[in-house]
Amino acid sequence: MTQEFKPNLVGYLCNWCSYAGADLAGATKLEIKPTLSVVRVMCSSRVNSNLVLTALAWGADGVLIAGCHPGDCHYEQGNYYARRRFALLKKILESLDLEADRIQLSWISAAEGKRYADIVNDFAEKISRRGPSPLRNHSKI
Repeated sequence: MTQEFKPNLVGYLCNWCSYAGADLAGATKLEIKPTLSVVRVMCSSRVNSNLVLTALAWGADGVLIAGCHPGDCHYEQGNYYARRRFALLKKILESLDLEADRIQLSWISAAEGKRYADIVNDFAEKISRRGPSPLRNHSKI
């Protein structure tokens, strides 16, 4: 009997919007797949390429970065920096011949608990279809 693959996902959530959206999703008891390990960051702009690459190298099957909607950042332009950094990170993954669709950037406000649940569940489903990360066998976990 084969066991169904359950992805190991890491989510970097901004403190002011996305983390609060996750809290709202939990408070309203929305169903969320339990595959995402949440890391709370002050701003999505604080998530640099090294954090994402390290998570993937240590066995994460996918990484979600979630921040405030553009124009609503607590730090004014942090999410614009995050968007540029994310675009460069995708290019880095492609140049390393890694699956760039294993990372995702999403905008989630504090009032969007349902959106948070939908994004996490859709991302978990997408990564489940992809299967384990090719780096998983080489990780230190």
